[in-house]
Amino acid sequence: MENNPLDSFSVWIVVIDYALGVVMWTLIGRAAMNIFLAEDSDFFFMKVFVKSTDPIIRFFAPVTPGFLIKPLVPLFVAWFFYMVRFYLMPWLLGYSVMGMLSFPLEGEVARMLYTVFTKSSGP
Repeated sequence: MENNPLDSFSVWIVVIDYALGVVMWTLIGRAAMNIFLAEDSDFFFMKVFVKSTDPIIRFFAPVTPGFLIKPLVPLFVAWFFYMVRFYLMPWLLGYSVMGMLSFPLEGEVARMLYTVFTKSSGP
């Protein structure tokens, strides 16, 4: 049986990181979609990104600089989630450096992709 690096973390740590990661990537997705579509677009995915991230962007409005152009605001807010995941969580958990395990969500996705692509590229 393969040793899973997530086994060294308690479940609640992984759940919190996954939740923060989903929020961060949703904000990044909104900013990326906004390159091609307006925020009020009728495209289903843009509506989902806007509707799910608007409350978070409103919550961070007091610390969002006024000079940022509106399409960059989701990236600015995503940066907060990145900082919490990369610096605050390891510090609160007592790790000086977590290394590759700083992002369990992304590690799991990378592991799944590696498994898919290595199995399909066989002889």
